[in-house]
Amino acid sequence: MPGKIIYHKANILFIVLGGFFVTNALIAEFVGVKIFSLERTLGFDPFNLNILGVDGLGFNLTTGVLLWPVVFVMTDIINEYYGQKGVRFLSYLAVGLITYAFIMVYLAITVAPNDWWAFESGLTSDPASSVNNMDAAFRKIFGQGLWIIIGSLVAFLVGQVVDVFVFHKIKERTGEKKIWLRATGSTLVSQFIDSYIVLIIAFYIGSDWDLVRVLAIGTVNYVYKFVVAILVTPLIYLGHYVIDRYLGTSLAENMKMLAMKS
Repeated sequence: MPGKIIYHKANILFIVLGGFFVTNALIAEFVGVKIFSLERTLGFDPFNLNILGVDGLGFNLTTGVLLWPVVFVMTDIINEYYGQKGVRFLSYLAVGLITYAFIMVYLAITVAPNDWWAFESGLTSDPASSVNNMDAAFRKIFGQGLWIIIGSLVAFLVGQVVDVFVFHKIKERTGEKKIWLRATGSTLVSQFIDSYIVLIIAFYIGSDWDLVRVLAIGTVNYVYKFVVAILVTPLIYLGHYVIDRYLGTSLAENMKMLAMKS
């Protein structure tokens, strides 16, 4: 009997979707310490935008945004087949595991380094690629500020709750039609809130940045997320097609119906 429960198609799908969801959220938190230039990555000079009176703004983004589109897609698909309870369960699980991961990383930072590893293992024949103090580099990369961690976790959790709410409100009005509207629409609303919450907590409250600058940078981030949300919409339809084929029409429709009732 336990074996049959584990290998039920709906359970396997939830494990796979949940695994990708949590893994991408976790990786995004850790790689997010790197800031990259979207314009230079695409091969052209950075923009010099003026938003809310703040000059010199461009698409300088946390690397974590590269993974969030996958989280967007996973959220909407899980929402479709497992309802609000499924998304909330995985969102709380992700926050709990991310918090646990940061605690473990903090412990790794605090242990005393071996002298050879800290001062010799990072040296190479190429001065440009040498690291004089590996322990300092380790602390710099993994030792994200407490306010940044709090901001990102709160923004993620609030964004997920809002996404679930908007998704189901749209579906109540449109039924099974207009997948693009409920999927993309819920993402656009939730990411609008997410874009500002994380910066307000991390930099306005945590680092005393000027509020206008925080809002201006948040606007740039949201423009990027807006465009990406539109571009990944076809992936939602592809995900529905693959999952419906895997589950079978009867099971897929039954799961969607139960998801709405939940």
